[in-house]
Amino acid sequence: MARIAGVDLPRRKHLAYALPYLYGIGRTLAKQICKKANISETKRVEELTDADIKAIRDILDADYKVEGDLRREVQLNIKRLMDLGCYRGLRHRKGLPVNGQRTHTNSRTRKGPRKGMLQRRPAPTQK
Repeated sequence: MARIAGVDLPRRKHLAYALPYLYGIGRTLAKQICKKANISETKRVEELTDADIKAIRDILDADYKVEGDLRREVQLNIKRLMDLGCYRGLRHRKGLPVNGQRTHTNSRTRKGPRKGMLQRRPAPTQK
């Protein structure tokens, strides 16, 4: 089992499709890493030797930020924006979309479930 940067890669997948399980690595970057390590993209993770895994680890440590370091950096960037009080920071603080999307009909993921209209009860009749 290949464990890279604290993540177990799926054993039966091709390397180019297993590396994106790491946070911060997409398909294109995975293919570049395979090329730098001189490993075939179509080689399955279970077929990798210890030397192959070490080569991938060395490339990731030397050239890329992945997993914990990258997550920490992203969170610090968001916190910096919120501390500055800029527009993007305020949107993050309020939990609204940051990049200019409309909110009248969309953005349910950021805003949460709908809060229905409050129903007014009719006034009680006096006898």
